[in-house]
Amino acid sequence: MSSVAVLTQESFNEHRSGLLPEQSGAVVAGSSGAGDEDALPTYKDAFPPLPEKAASPEGTQESANAWTSKIRPLKSSVITQVFHVPLEERKYKDINQFGEGDQAKVCVDIMHKTGAHLELSMAKDQGLSIMVSGKLDAVMKARKEIVSRLQTQASATVAIPKEHHRFVIGKNGEKLQELELKTATKIQIPRPDDPSNQIKISGTKEGLEKAKHEILLISAEQDKRAVERVNIDKVYHPFITGAYNKLVGEMMQETGARINVPPPSVNKTEIVITGEKEQVALAVAMIKKIYEEKKKNATTIAVEVKKSQHKYVIGPKGNTLQEILERTGVSVEIPPSDSSSETVILRGEPDRLGQALTEVYAKANSYTVSSVSAPSWLHRFIIGKKGQNLAKITQQMPKVHIEFTEGEDKITLEGPTKDLQMVQSQIEAIVTDLVRLQIVQQKLDQKRSLFSLFRSFTCLFTVNRIKELHKVTVRIPPDNEKSNLIRIEGDPQGVQEAKKELLELASRMENERTKDLIIEQRFHRAIIGQKGEKIKEVRDKFPEVIINFPDPAQKSDIVQLRGPRTEVEKCSKFMQKMVAEMVENSFSVSVPIFKQFHKNIIGKGGANIKKIREETNTKIDLPAENSNSEMIVITGKKANCEAARNRILAIQKELANITEVEVSIPSKLHNSLIGSKGRFVRSIMEECGGVHIHFPTEGSGIDKVTIRGPVEDVEKAKQQLLALAEEKQTKSHTAELRAKPEYHKFLIGKGGGNIRKVRDSTGARIIFPTADDQDQELITVVGTEEAVREAQKELEELIKSLDNVVEDTMSVDPKHHRYFVARRGQVLRDLADEYGGVMVSFPRTGSQSDKVTLKGAKECVEAAKKRMQEIIEDLDAQVTMECVIPQKFHRSIMGPKGSRIQQITRDHNVQIKFPDRVAHAAPVQENGETNGEVKEPGDPAAPKKCDVIVISGRKERCEAAIEALKALVPVTIEVEVPFELHRYIIGQKGSGIRKMMDEFEVNIQVPAPELQSDIISITGLANHLDRAKEGLLERVKELQAEQEDRALRSFKLTITVDPKYHPKIIGRKGAIITNIRTEHDVNIQFPEKNDENQDQITITGYEHKATAARDAIQAIVDELEEMISEDITLDSRVHARIIGARGKGIRKIMDEFKVDLRFPQSGAADPNIVTVMGRPELVDEAIDHLLNLEEEYMADVVESAKMAHIRPSGSSAAAMDESRGSSKGFVVREAPWTTGSEKAPDMSSSEDFPSFGAPVATKASPWGPKRF
Repeated sequence: MSSVAVLTQESFNEHRSGLLPEQSGAVVAGSSGAGDEDALPTYKDAFPPLPEKAASPEGTQESANAWTSKIRPLKSSVITQVFHVPLEERKYKDINQFGEGDQAKVCVDIMHKTGAHLELSMAKDQGLSIMVSGKLDAVMKARKEIVSRLQTQASATVAIPKEHHRFVIGKNGEKLQELELKTATKIQIPRPDDPSNQIKISGTKEGLEKAKHEILLISAEQDKRAVERVNIDKVYHPFITGAYNKLVGEMMQETGARINVPPPSVNKTEIVITGEKEQVALAVAMIKKIYEEKKKNATTIAVEVKKSQHKYVIGPKGNTLQEILERTGVSVEIPPSDSSSETVILRGEPDRLGQALTEVYAKANSYTVSSVSAPSWLHRFIIGKKGQNLAKITQQMPKVHIEFTEGEDKITLEGPTKDLQMVQSQIEAIVTDLVRLQIVQQKLDQKRSLFSLFRSFTCLFTVNRIKELHKVTVRIPPDNEKSNLIRIEGDPQGVQEAKKELLELASRMENERTKDLIIEQRFHRAIIGQKGEKIKEVRDKFPEVIINFPDPAQKSDIVQLRGPRTEVEKCSKFMQKMVAEMVENSFSVSVPIFKQFHKNIIGKGGANIKKIREETNTKIDLPAENSNSEMIVITGKKANCEAARNRILAIQKELANITEVEVSIPSKLHNSLIGSKGRFVRSIMEECGGVHIHFPTEGSGIDKVTIRGPVEDVEKAKQQLLALAEEKQTKSHTAELRAKPEYHKFLIGKGGGNIRKVRDSTGARIIFPTADDQDQELITVVGTEEAVREAQKELEELIKSLDNVVEDTMSVDPKHHRYFVARRGQVLRDLADEYGGVMVSFPRTGSQSDKVTLKGAKECVEAAKKRMQEIIEDLDAQVTMECVIPQKFHRSIMGPKGSRIQQITRDHNVQIKFPDRVAHAAPVQENGETNGEVKEPGDPAAPKKCDVIVISGRKERCEAAIEALKALVPVTIEVEVPFELHRYIIGQKGSGIRKMMDEFEVNIQVPAPELQSDIISITGLANHLDRAKEGLLERVKELQAEQEDRALRSFKLTITVDPKYHPKIIGRKGAIITNIRTEHDVNIQFPEKNDENQDQITITGYEHKATAARDAIQAIVDELEEMISEDITLDSRVHARIIGARGKGIRKIMDEFKVDLRFPQSGAADPNIVTVMGRPELVDEAIDHLLNLEEEYMADVVESAKMAHIRPSGSSAAAMDESRGSSKGFVVREAPWTTGSEKAPDMSSSEDFPSFGAPVATKASPWGPKRF
């Protein structure tokens, strides 16, 4: 009998809809009980299993073949090439600095620039081998950089017709770039407007030949004249070119044709001849004649020469091969350097081969190779510190190459036989001496991971101490050596002691933990502190942790911590917290403030800026006094920065007539108005008194441009901007011209006079480069086409006249020479700056010549000459005058950093010298008596030396300067101010008096309180005192008016009100009393709990307002006294519904009927009593409304109670459900749970039938493993 499974039909509606009609019918029949079990679907039919993962072997094989047939073999995109730079062509030849210095920097730069990887090695002949790896494009670029920066450069020129140049350049310069990369040269082609047909090539000799050959080939292809190509075996090319290309040169001179023979490094047999047909034919005949003759008569011999000796046969730049060819007429063929062949072939006339062979062997054997036995650990002693020992030998015998091979107990020598023997004997002597010292070496095996720790600063200090204490040498292998051995060399006892200490150090270090923290480099300095004080605090807090910051030059963000594990973790968390605070406080904003107001922002003694910094908790940086920048930078938290910014702007707005206007200019014009790097808008800002013009962010689409500054300047800038915008929209035109930077000041003229004339006459705007611009020669002219043309013409004429250099002389009395050349020629430098770079040469000191030479543009020389004459006239008319001012005022006269005195010096063109400060010393006393008598001055009226200020210059200018100095002498006046007002003038923490002192630039002194004096002293410049006095008296008037007002405001009156009405007068959350206080501008005080007079309310304010407030309170009391209170009975079951959610219902009733409702508290004697208070008519209406609500709500309460009585119980409901009958549900045969001991899945179980999102414990099931 087969088993069946029963599931609810509702759970499988979706599944049933997918069954076949007969299956569906079977299910229905089964469910009715009429059919037999065979008609039921099986479990596998109802729930077909998923296909197995593994397919049939045949199918697998077929699909695998189909897949693999599409795979194409991949090729590596990385290539490797090796380039050789011979010793004589190396740019950096210092072997002691191999791998470091400029050469290493160049290699690193090449790798960064091209993306290729470079490896350098030194050949035996001290040539350089460079292995370059990377993508083809990167390797070719790196090759070009190597040739140009590591190899000495030669240059050559090649002449081809001008019309062929464009074919060398190619489309968009691609051909030229390809040619430069291919030949590793720099090719310079003259500009189209240059009549020259010479192409300049710079690079290595080999590269020059290749480039020249390629250019001539290109030209030959484009040449309209005859071109002939002759294929000649490569081995016969030397006979055609001749030694040093002499033969081919003679043929070209004789025939007039151009003959291009590919260089030896280019594997081509084709010789190209171009020229007139007759010339070409003659040249071809001569070449073929040489070729046939040599082919017929020349024979070859092959000899074996060691590969290492080939370079001696070739010679520097191939000169030895050319010498042999010239002397014997025999060509020597050397196999390529990348070939392993050692066969050298000699080709030429039979009777000359012997002589050539002798020379080849002589050159090959001119150098010998030998070796000296020496233990490898002795090599560094032989080399010496920084190669000193080796340098002594190589300086004497520079042709001998000495090679030390790591790990080998020998030294290889290579060089001329005689020199080599001398070097060998010297090295052998050094080795013998070192062996005689009986140096002991001890190997110490350690983990590689400890080596980097050994090289850390702290451990290095310990290792150095061990070395000095035990007189040993300790060698820790570098990272690139795959060795685990630390070598200790020295006295046997010292070696053992050092070994013991190093092992102890290693064991300590193994228990340490190292952790890398990623901290942005910009925070490193802040963490360390200005003098290391902050990092010292961290190290004191975590003394067992070593904190290492990277070198600033490395630009690394990794900070390394090392020490015990727990301490390292604590230190790491502490530092991360520090960094988080720094990130939060690193927000920055720049505020443009006009330069003249910076001192007001700072305040006297920095008071203002200090206060803003403290109150906003920000860092505020102002530009230096001599800087042109107006930007004040604020750093800190964003909200704090905004607050500080607003305060600084408020100070500026308060001090000056600053306005801000918005101008609407189409956003599409903004870029053109700003100009390249802001040149146009900057010129407008400078011309309009330094106003600030702010354009919206690019791409925002906003048309509004903001201009801020003094009213007149803002209006001027606005007009200029609008005019320029209109110009740009209609007929704007731009032109550029160039002039030497030293001419710019002369073109602009003093105070911009010259350039203003050009602007006024033409209407064009002329913009000169700023100091930050890269191109310092470029002058831009903007305006209408006609205006630009006229301005350009005028400027070009001026520049042309300035280029007309002349030399002139003038006579200057030698006594004045010192004035011009003093202070390192400052006067001459100023003349050169102002007058177009004119050069002024004075005769040598002591020559007594009065001839001075001026050289430069004619107009500049004339102007400079005129200015020098004026200076000389001033010097001749110079007088010295004295101005007596008490020394105590000198510091005030000088001003901050001498700014005031510098201004007077500039304005009046005089020199001012202050006397040295003299301390007032008391006379020396002995035994309580004066030692000697104090001498009285001869003339009591004579001024003291320390009070005399000396002024030099023209008489009228000196007098004016004296007046200006005296005007700077502080004067003190006294102002009478009532004593009781002094504290209000001083203000809170002195803020009031400080503000007045800053505003009027004076010092105000208030007498001490104990003096009870009314006199206030004001000290300052005479022209400031009147303003300060007026300001002080104005402040006194304000304070007196405030006193009077305070007296009027202090009027008090009281009103008696029953305490039961106080809450009603105060109102909900004080709303009513607050309204009265605000409306009448008074203070109303209710009695405290412990006051005797609980019915007294005090009102303070102006008399009429206090009276009005009293009347308002009395009106409320009168209204309250008219109110009645009635109790009504409301069923407590409806109280909650009347009150409503959060009291909304009761508030609505109270607001609507203007009454007060009081419901009983829990535990009241009668829970149904509700009190209604208010005016009689309103109370009645409210009671009617409440009774209506009770009736309505009670009906709902009664009905709810009835429904509760007729609702069936839980057991009867279950019975009803059962009576409906049960369905067998969806039935299947041969279910998996019927074949074993497992039960059918429980429909109510959350494990068998989990709901979405509910966590379910894993349970073994006959349904198979769960799939995710």
